[in-house]
Amino acid sequence: MNNTIFRVSSSPHIRSKESTQRIMLDVIIALMPALFAAIYFFKAKVLIIVLTAVAFAVITEVVMQKIMNRPVTINDLSAVVTGLLLAYNVPATAPWWLVAIGSIFAIAIVKHCFGGLGYNFMNPALAARALLLASWPVRMSSAAFVSPGVNAVTTATPLELFRAGAACGDGIVTITSASLSSSTTLTSLWDLFLGNVGGALGETSALALLIGGLYLIYRGVISYRIPLAYIGTVGALAFVLGGFHYYCFMFHILAGGLFLGAIFMATDYASSPMTPKGQLIMGVGAGILTILIRYFGAYPEGVSYSILLMNIATPLIDRFTVPKKFGEVKKSA
Repeated sequence: MNNTIFRVSSSPHIRSKESTQRIMLDVIIALMPALFAAIYFFKAKVLIIVLTAVAFAVITEVVMQKIMNRPVTINDLSAVVTGLLLAYNVPATAPWWLVAIGSIFAIAIVKHCFGGLGYNFMNPALAARALLLASWPVRMSSAAFVSPGVNAVTTATPLELFRAGAACGDGIVTITSASLSSSTTLTSLWDLFLGNVGGALGETSALALLIGGLYLIYRGVISYRIPLAYIGTVGALAFVLGGFHYYCFMFHILAGGLFLGAIFMATDYASSPMTPKGQLIMGVGAGILTILIRYFGAYPEGVSYSILLMNIATPLIDRFTVPKKFGEVKKSA
């Protein structure tokens, strides 16, 4: 007789070959096209920023886990992903100490002070970006953004040009600022798609980010729901508010950090809804907030803050979108 002892645990009984390390490695692979695009447009200084962000993220991870008597888990690559995402959210002119502070804050405060991997209630890299923008607005704003190329010069981003004229229907904005000409042409859609524009390192090339997003969907790392709902909502609202012009629809989809936020940040496992319906709600909500900030807010870009606000709302979304238990009978009034 077989004396094997079987241990019965509560359901669900699911086994997966995927590990945290494998998932994070897939994210890193998906981020590589955007890194190559950033190096092409902003040259070798990109590598210094990326290496600084990743190094300080990993070091902070080790220090915090030692302080809190937790196992050191830098091999899961989650700190590397956070460092990469933070680097993608700063301009090419960012000094090393600014990037280091962002990485330390993201890992030490947002991640480990709330329990570590899987317990952070908002995306660490986005929270760090918000901190840097609030603390050093000049180094994180148009004064720090440069145009692509060897002879890079300070330049307004496409979204800042849009805000200056508050119109994009025909690709022409009327600038009211004394520092800019009275009539300025917005960036071509082709340049926006390729990434040949000023902006943060990893957010300019929609093509590179789209390639990474398709890879993650193919690998099953993320679902299409949040990115599709987010980008679709932004496009639809921009189409309406822009006077039903095709240019305005495409401009707001391709400009700024929409692809980076929708694909790589809004889909963060720990801070996004678990249910399919909840993910759609988050995508639509983030899209609405992004357009409201772009059109009526104080900042030209609203992706970061829209995702952070929806991260805070995630527990509430999960609460009201939990599927009914199998066999549950609706209670009578």
